[in-house]
Amino acid sequence: MAKYQIVMVRHGESEWNKLNKFCGWYDASLSEQGVKEAEAAGAALKEAGFKFDIAHTSVLTRAQKTLDAILEKISQKDIPIEKTWRLNERHYGGLTGLNKAETAEKHGEEQVKIWRRSFDIPPPPMDKDHPFYKTIVEDARYKDGPSKAEFPMFESLKLTIERTMPYWNDTIVPQMKAGKKILIAAHGNSLRGIVKHLDQMSDAAIMGLNLPTGIPFVYELDENMKPVVSMKFLGDEETVKAAMEKVAAQGKAK
Repeated sequence: MAKYQIVMVRHGESEWNKLNKFCGWYDASLSEQGVKEAEAAGAALKEAGFKFDIAHTSVLTRAQKTLDAILEKISQKDIPIEKTWRLNERHYGGLTGLNKAETAEKHGEEQVKIWRRSFDIPPPPMDKDHPFYKTIVEDARYKDGPSKAEFPMFESLKLTIERTMPYWNDTIVPQMKAGKKILIAAHGNSLRGIVKHLDQMSDAAIMGLNLPTGIPFVYELDENMKPVVSMKFLGDEETVKAAMEKVAAQGKAK
């Protein structure tokens, strides 16, 4: 029998999603479509009657704006919000800012697939000459962490999970066990890490999962934090399927 419930949502389409660019830790905002997706996510949660005690998000604008739009729709703007770099998107290193289709044309779809979909092979590192190096590394939002030693210059999904899961285990799980109703608004890869952990998915299976933008999903967990209900999307099947296919197509050459 389910004892705990948690809702997660990947941010709405960002300006760089729209341009099909590797975004990672670059602070792209929501596109016009992304704002609509965030509002639709809030409407779906309102219709389903969800109320929350606390919300968690990354330090990146696209996730925070998605969360704000949702809380506006469900009239819960006053709940506590905890922001952490540990819920940030995967750091795409030297690929940051590159168009995915053009990169596939240059390096081949297979190489881009390895960079995007292999579990433990990271992209090339972001060096100091990269056009977005200073923008990201010197951003004031990181003054309290990560430390210089922890600050990534690239991440595979494996590395992303390794910095996301301590936050899940040390912060989110104790809050759930204390009876808090929790909403997480984050990113495709930080959420993948949580999904992999909850559903005990293989490395290959989690790499094949394309989380759609702006569609909330629910987990119901037993007293041992094992899923009773896994990844139940608050959206019709066709809409969810189409959104997942859109994400999957991003790494293909034009």
